[in-house]
Amino acid sequence: MIQLYRITKYYEGIPALREVSFSVEKGEFVFVTGPSGAGKSTLLKILFCAEHADEGQIIIQGMNTFRLTSSSIPYLRRNMGFVFQDYKLLPHKTVFENIALALKVVGAPYGEIQRRAYQVLKKVGMDSKMHLTPPKLSGGEQQRVAVARALVNEPLVLLADEPTGNLDPQSGQDVFRLFRDINMKGTTVIVATHDWETVRKMQRRIITMERGRVTDDGRQVGKRIEKQEQRAVITKQP
Repeated sequence: MIQLYRITKYYEGIPALREVSFSVEKGEFVFVTGPSGAGKSTLLKILFCAEHADEGQIIIQGMNTFRLTSSSIPYLRRNMGFVFQDYKLLPHKTVFENIALALKVVGAPYGEIQRRAYQVLKKVGMDSKMHLTPPKLSGGEQQRVAVARALVNEPLVLLADEPTGNLDPQSGQDVFRLFRDINMKGTTVIVATHDWETVRKMQRRIITMERGRVTDDGRQVGKRIEKQEQRAVITKQP
């Protein structure tokens, strides 16, 4: 589904990413970890086409992002959701209005906006607070709304950049459970995070970065976990 070939990105002549190459399969759950300055956020921004790489190639769902025109980028993003660390919710609009706006910008009809916005808020447990504005919510609740906004267009790929960085441990675990549930329904999930404890507990593929390079793409770990899950399913069968 996603393939990166020797991606390099410079900021004022200094490389933020250095020949990054890896692939992510459809339906996979991948963590991208590493210290501050490793290039995690830059990598996700490039995948979302918010930044452009200076060298290399990226293929997403069969589309070469280097060949996309500025007018075709929104089409690619319709199949992608992005969750930010600082939520980026509109403070003067209600929770429901924040979600509905993501549907309005893609031209969804009124009835569909109402239905899908309510459904996704119910999925993340925020339907009872949909008439409140973000400042009246806790950090964990705001992040749940941000996740709902990223999911309302039913994306094939979900990207999350340090989504639990501003949350307490319990709220952080709740957000990661949402990601796990979303992934189990078929969405490809890529999360950049420092939360090593949660990463270890979830036992998913880990891509490790340092100074703009991939030092371990976690492919063998991911395959081992997949085999363990397959054996568990076989064991449960009657």
